[in-house]
Amino acid sequence: MAAPVDSPTTGSRATGPVPWVAMYHSVGDCSDDPYRITVTPDRLEQQLSWLHRRGLRGVSMADLLAARARGEGRGLVGLTFDDGYADFVTNALPVLARWDCGATLFVLPGRLAGDNAWDPLGPRKPLLTADGIRQAAAEGVEIGSHSLTHVDLTKADDDTLRAEVTESRTRLQELLNSPVDGFCYPYGTIDARAMDAVREAGYAYACAIDPGDLNGPHALPRVHIGQNDTAVRLFLKYRLHRLRRRPVEGLA
Repeated sequence: MAAPVDSPTTGSRATGPVPWVAMYHSVGDCSDDPYRITVTPDRLEQQLSWLHRRGLRGVSMADLLAARARGEGRGLVGLTFDDGYADFVTNALPVLARWDCGATLFVLPGRLAGDNAWDPLGPRKPLLTADGIRQAAAEGVEIGSHSLTHVDLTKADDDTLRAEVTESRTRLQELLNSPVDGFCYPYGTIDARAMDAVREAGYAYACAIDPGDLNGPHALPRVHIGQNDTAVRLFLKYRLHRLRRRPVEGLA
């Protein structure tokens, strides 16, 4: 895994081009989708086909970062799915398998078998049970933490921040009986305090959306992918991500 940075923004021992990481959420019916978090299985199929036609392949974050550390990351795209929706197992997994793609699923161990109660608008979407998370892991999906209950960590007090970051990792490792190395900031919001807490909790990397001035393997930027992202939009997002984002400190 890549070496950690020496501070939240500077002092890395290696710097490499920013990885392209796609951010998904739910895979299912998007007829009522005010937050644009859903893609249909057919749209996901088309998007993975687009990657394949360009000589790209979707992989988990663990595989992407490990390949980067070996100097073999060219042609790999990180596929991440936030929140741990139950439709990941029923709708996303079969599509990923058809295209020989891996993925990282960021889940909320404090909301097992719950729903997306943090979204005031739109339909309630069920979240995976413990068995559903184990099933995804058994099929080769990397499981990461999306915090304990999906709160904005930049607004959390110290005790809440610690519990959301540390306890979520402990619970997932007990559920899976294996290490959990990845974290994803709820809402994509990040500051130096949250980043430090994630690093101190022992995570090897963490995904944000737009980390601003923060940099390094615990502040990885991602690109939102939605139902409207057809081939032309995907191409533009792929190119613009490389142009707009700085190289990542701490990644070869």
